Amino acid sequence: MHIAMGVSEFDLANVPTVVTIGNFDGVHRGHQFVLQKTILQADARSAASVVLTFDPHPALVHRPGTAPAMLTGLKDRLELIAAEGIDATLVIDYSLEFAQLTPREFIETYVVGTLHAVAVVIGRDVRFGKDNCGDLATLQELGAEFGFDVVIVDDFGAPEGGERWSSSVVRQLVFSGEMIAVTALLGRPHRIRGEVVHGDARGREMGFPTANMSQASDGMIPADGVYAGWVSVVGGARALQKMPAAISIGTNPTFEGQQRRVESYVIDRKGLELYGEEVIVEFEQRLRPTLTFDSMETLIVQMNEDVERARLLLR
Repeated sequence: MHIAMGVSEFDLANVPTVVTIGNFDGVHRGHQFVLQKTILQADARSAASVVLTFDPHPALVHRPGTAPAMLTGLKDRLELIAAEGIDATLVIDYSLEFAQLTPREFIETYVVGTLHAVAVVIGRDVRFGKDNCGDLATLQELGAEFGFDVVIVDDFGAPEGGERWSSSVVRQLVFSGEMIAVTALLGRPHRIRGEVVHGDARGREMGFPTANMSQASDGMIPADGVYAGWVSVVGGARALQKMPAAISIGTNPTFEGQQRRVESYVIDRKGLELYGEEVIVEFEQRLRPTLTFDSMETLIVQMNEDVERARLLLR
């Protein structure tokens, strides 16, 4: 997939495109449906399929103090979009200045002038332009004027009247640690990505050396507790080899910790060193909530039970 970080990097000049527009946070199954429809529409028109997305998320710009946690960082969002088979993604730097564009200016500059769209694939609830004053009717009027079709994607959700697939629903489930339900909505386990940094080495002392994620990691961190999941190294000889892991999220209350951490014990991999590596951590299932133990000995007993449960679950 061609990735353009801004208009100047978009090199499909004069190639007709079918465009879909959105933030695509999480790239859940609803997003995947839209992306596949975009690809089908592009194939039917002998055009390139293109995603027009924004970074940072508009909510982080307009209301930074109350914006929801992002499910995915930009790297993961782009990888997941690429995995659906999209030809190109144009990432627009979202700013307060950009937000002042009228619906017409946005469409004329980006959808028509840059992307040469012959069709736009969009949901009925689309809003765009300054103060979100553009809607589906606005887009259809501009399509008639500039010569592109508007292909409407109806609401999507689980069969038999299930809840509509949406990023907000996924966020609620991640926040609650309901990872089996999250996987059903995403079509894959939820992930975070970041660098492995040095911690307190307390896990190593107890016989469970852990890979500690940087506080600057991307992706929404699930509820505190212990999870079964996977650790994958992004680069090098072990690139994207999924290793089973027991993952702890919390402040280590037994040791009166203050900082919330994500620590992964990679199962049955003695001598594994991941310091400085970029890794992806995926969450399959929550095993238990965070508990406070009376002693290190009782904690070690519980950790052995957690690891064995994770080992059996991930076989």
